Amino acid sequence: MEFSSKLLENAVNEMSQLPGVGKRTALRLVLHLLRQPKEQSLLLANALQKVREDINFCKSCHNISDKEICEICSNPMRNKSVICVVEDIRDVMAIESTGSFRGLYHVLGGKISPIDGIGPQDLNISSLVDKLKTGEVKELIFAMSPTMEGDTTNFYIFKQIQDFDIKTSTIARGIAAGNELEYTDEVTLGRSIIDRIPFESSLKL
Repeated sequence: MEFSSKLLENAVNEMSQLPGVGKRTALRLVLHLLRQPKEQSLLLANALQKVREDINFCKSCHNISDKEICEICSNPMRNKSVICVVEDIRDVMAIESTGSFRGLYHVLGGKISPIDGIGPQDLNISSLVDKLKTGEVKELIFAMSPTMEGDTTNFYIFKQIQDFDIKTSTIARGIAAGNELEYTDEVTLGRSIIDRIPFESSLKL
């Protein structure tokens, strides 16, 4: 692909670094921005800069937040005795969109995957265990994607907290094995949260 402008080429190269965006799609997006009023492009650039520079991660659950503690954790209407363990922020958004869960979350920031060099020490597991030591949490829901890595992560955490007086459950397997949580439809995901089963039972499946 040849460009008549080095500035255009640079913009396309940077845009094509985004997931799922090839060079042709990147070119189409950049040309679209050039056709828009200058102010609109500047608003987009400013929003991206603000996200990169000013966004925080909740000190309690590791979710993305504008403040030190996210709106979910600081909401007095949420059930603080139930924590839903998820892989990343997209899973929080997926579960929230169902309207079926009123507890809190804990974002691990990934899943155990030796083949990718990701171990328990690379995830937000120690902070979860510390949270459970307070005695305020009565139930832990494992809501990892039903993949081998997700199941491995669930089992590792389960072993770490086995001596705690905490109920452990996992989302019902209405979600097909091997699927990523974020791509599951809202009805199925919501029903899986409501119909969660004891984690020990899932080990026998």
